[in-house]
Order: sequence, then structure tokens, then C-alpha cells
Amino acid sequence: MMLRTLVLILALAAAPAAAAPLRILAFGDSLTEGYGLPSRDGLVPQLQAWLKARGHDVVVLNGGLSGDTTAGGRVRIGYSLARHKPDAVIVELGGNDLLMGFSPQTVEDNLHSILKQAGKGDKPLLLVGIALPDEDAPQREEWAGIWPRLGARHGALVLENLYQPLYDGPGEAYMSLLQSDGLHASAQGVRLIVEALGPKVEELIARAATRR
Repeated sequence: MMLRTLVLILALAAAPAAAAPLRILAFGDSLTEGYGLPSRDGLVPQLQAWLKARGHDVVVLNGGLSGDTTAGGRVRIGYSLARHKPDAVIVELGGNDLLMGFSPQTVEDNLHSILKQAGKGDKPLLLVGIALPDEDAPQREEWAGIWPRLGARHGALVLENLYQPLYDGPGEAYMSLLQSDGLHASAQGVRLIVEALGPKVEELIARAATRR
């Protein structure tokens, strides 16, 4: 009897431990945080549910902060990394900078710092861009160049416009996918965003799994 118990103990000790779920930090502003929505309808919960439905064993961590700019993100990314210890990072910032009139160069410099800190140790990155200025705005091309340029510089995956799925509808149909403030996506709008963002996150997961 004692021999059987000893054999069982040794077998259990030798068995490989189950791998912990991959941890993905979604680092951003109110769009990431889920501003104005019930907790279940925000970007992170909807993305988590989308990934789970597709069989991914991951935890998406909400590092969104309403009102944050790239300058604020540059300061707090280190704390967020230390707190959450992610395997991969999604970075979504710049919308508030655009609204406040910050220069594209300033935004790019700040995002470069954020990505440099987040990517230490070859951590996989996904950079998510924001809607561009109006078509006749003089700095439109400068803003548009930020995301692909930084993606190439840091070896990051890139989704150039988080809101593109909303704008893909006819005319001004996208307005029905926004909250009453005309800025933040509604729950339905977030669902469309997740359907476009999800495949990029799956690529991020694949990179993180390879690192393990």
C-alpha cells in the first residue's frame, strides 16, 4: 500500500504543470477602458469573450484610463507592466492628443517610448491607431504615417484605425454606432471593432505563445 502511494506521489510530481493563461495588457485611453458602457459591453470584456469563444486561453487585462494622452501613457506604462506582468501588450493611444491639438511628432515620440518600454524582452506588441483628422486637414498625412512607421520600427503588429469598422458603413451610418457624445463607440460599435481587432490579437497570441 505504501509503495503504491509512493509511486502515485512521484508520478504527480513528475507530471508537467498546466500552463497559465497568456496575459495580454490592453493599454490605452477611454476607448480601451470602456467609457460610458456597462462593464460587460466595454472593449476588453467583449474582446475577452470573442477570444474565449474561439478557444483561446488568455486573460485580457484592462489598462485603459479615460482622458489619457500619449504623454500620460509614457509615464504610466512602466507601472502598468510591473502590476500586470503581461506576456503581450496592445497599445491604443492618441485620440485625446488629436482632440487637444498635439503635434503628430510629439505623439510619435511618446508612442515610441511606450512601445520601447512595453517591448522589453522581445514582448510581442500590437499598436492600434485612431481615426484621422478630416480629409482636408493639413496634418492628415503626418498622422496617418505614425502607426505603420512605429510598427516597422518596433516589429509590432498594427491596426491603423480602431474605428474603421464603424466608418465602413454607408454615409453617416456610423453615428448610430456611437454613444450620445458622438465620440465613444456604443456596445454595438464595440462589437464591430472587436470583430476587426480580434484577428490581430490572435496574431499577437501566436507570437506570445511562440516566446513561451
